[in-house]
Amino acid sequence: MAGHSQFKNIMHRKGRQDVKRGKAFTKAVKEIIIAAKTGGDPAGNPRLRAALDAARKVNLPKDRIDTAIKKGTGELEGGDLQEVTYEGYGPGGVALMIEAATDNRNRTVADVRHILAKHGGQMGEAGCVGWMFSKKGVFVFPKEKYTEDQLMEIGLEHGAEDVVDDGDAWEVHSTPDTFDALQAAFEAAGMEAERAELSMVPQNTVAVDVESGRKLMKLVDALDDNDDVSNVHVNFDLPEELLAEMAG
Repeated sequence: MAGHSQFKNIMHRKGRQDVKRGKAFTKAVKEIIIAAKTGGDPAGNPRLRAALDAARKVNLPKDRIDTAIKKGTGELEGGDLQEVTYEGYGPGGVALMIEAATDNRNRTVADVRHILAKHGGQMGEAGCVGWMFSKKGVFVFPKEKYTEDQLMEIGLEHGAEDVVDDGDAWEVHSTPDTFDALQAAFEAAGMEAERAELSMVPQNTVAVDVESGRKLMKLVDALDDNDDVSNVHVNFDLPEELLAEMAG
């Protein structure tokens, strides 16, 4: 599982440093719009709070944040986005769950299918791999700032299920129901997570070799590069050689 966690966290760090700031802005705006559909007040909307936090980390301007919230609540036009999830397989039969936010489902499914086919994957039927994943709250804390004991002390009192060693970071897992309370507890203790989100975590992972790993990395990058794609969840463990290359 460590190889999978490290891959997700390295991808996150790469995204925050990506020179393609326009794409980061587009994804942040879409997530705010979707999140704001259930309420424009972040105090009572955990998903919106998480979306706003992610938007600030990519330096999305405040006026664009405010406009996105108003589109989500219906105060402004342009918030007609739908959430869709596609399931499929990558090289070696690795499971993929692809979340998207789109105003044109036909365009998005065609794009995703094309990307999968181009990189040795294929679209699957609804439910084909969903059973392999569980929705979890995920908090990532750098080891140079926090110890496992610090995280356990706060986490276990507020609904954390586990603290996972991810090499250069700690990953704290919770249920979706306890995510909000746990996030508030960490914030009250002055502990800032590098990443805090609800995510689809694989119940089991598949180790892949270097060749398959490279193909899968290119596939995930291509999917992530699509403006409609919000998140890509996978169940593979990359070999240490590739993790070191990515981190470098």
